[in-house]
Amino acid sequence: MKHRFIFLAVIFMTISNYASQIEVCNDCSISTLQNAILKSKDFDTILVKKGTYKEYDILVNKPLTIIGENYPIIDGELKGEIITIISDNVTVDGLFIINVGTSYTEDYAAIRVRKSKHFVIKNLVLEKLFFGIYIEKSSYGKVFHNKIIGDAIEEYNSGNGIQLWYSNHIEIEHNYVEHVRDGIYLEFSDDCIIKNNVSALNIRYGLHFMFSNDDTYQDNTFENNGAGVAVMFSKKIKMYNNTFKENWGTASYGLLLKEINDAEIEGNIFENNTIGINIEGSNRITYKHNDFSNNGWAIKVKGACYKNTFIENNFLYNSFDIAYNSKINDNVFDRNYWSNYTGYDLDKNGVGDVPYRPVKLFSYIVNRTPETIILLRSMFIDIIDFSEKVSPVFTPDNLLDNNPLTKRIVW
Repeated sequence: MKHRFIFLAVIFMTISNYASQIEVCNDCSISTLQNAILKSKDFDTILVKKGTYKEYDILVNKPLTIIGENYPIIDGELKGEIITIISDNVTVDGLFIINVGTSYTEDYAAIRVRKSKHFVIKNLVLEKLFFGIYIEKSSYGKVFHNKIIGDAIEEYNSGNGIQLWYSNHIEIEHNYVEHVRDGIYLEFSDDCIIKNNVSALNIRYGLHFMFSNDDTYQDNTFENNGAGVAVMFSKKIKMYNNTFKENWGTASYGLLLKEINDAEIEGNIFENNTIGINIEGSNRITYKHNDFSNNGWAIKVKGACYKNTFIENNFLYNSFDIAYNSKINDNVFDRNYWSNYTGYDLDKNGVGDVPYRPVKLFSYIVNRTPETIILLRSMFIDIIDFSEKVSPVFTPDNLLDNNPLTKRIVW
């Protein structure tokens, strides 16, 4: 072990002594980033001084550290991709990149990482872009503390802020993304962590998973997007302590689950969304310690959802707590707090003495005829909801919470 440590120390000292720093500025002998890369050796540092550099198609094909001093501007003049990394061990830090070209066949990006490992992309500001950071067939990289501001107007002709394609073990933290198609998009990408990001005002989704497994996203905010997050055709996704809010629209929602299995949804806040969670074909999912407040629908369950558990959540002042379109139920609702619960607790043990039926008959009517929503607060609706509670016809008999809590859960 001792010999191994000495060997690694010698290697590190050798590399440190060998590596040098190259400066790039408008008045220097090296005045472009691409020229500096061509003249550099492996593990050199390139320091780009403050200024504007009109470059695109910059290729990083060796291990380098590229640092911008006071955010130098790399202006692509809308001619193509700006920086493409095809080497392991590359760091890009502190650049302001603008004017990425648009191509519907090449998907130009401000930064592309291709078939590389151990890269770091940090402290970048990206504006006027097609795709922002595009990572393909790469692994063990970090993307953090970047600001990506797009100007997308329509979904069909815009790109994504951060995109992963066939990439694994990527950490995406503390980024801010707005006004692109999808803020963050993962396709065929496993074992990734998406943490402490803000994704807002995007045309389609704040975060989007397709065919990706064993990923975790936590402590993020998804606000005012076309829809907050979509998790589709994926397994074992962990969703902890995120905030989904103000995702409004006729078909909008905080979170969409479609054909996913074995996930965990814990500690999240769903606030002021048209639908808090829209669920379809998703099984064996645990929903625990989430707050659903002031949504149109807190949860809308469509077909083929089995063996899910909803336990110890707060349902607070939603127009509808649960919408359910099947007469078969094997999902469990237990020990949740429902602000619409009107039962009693004679033995004062904190659990209501009569079960709570979270599905209103009126939600079926609104689903079929949306215009009837104007009757939401009328006495007629109260009467038909009461009759459904007494003698369920449309809702499964066993869709109820047998232990509704009488006080909001604090955790």
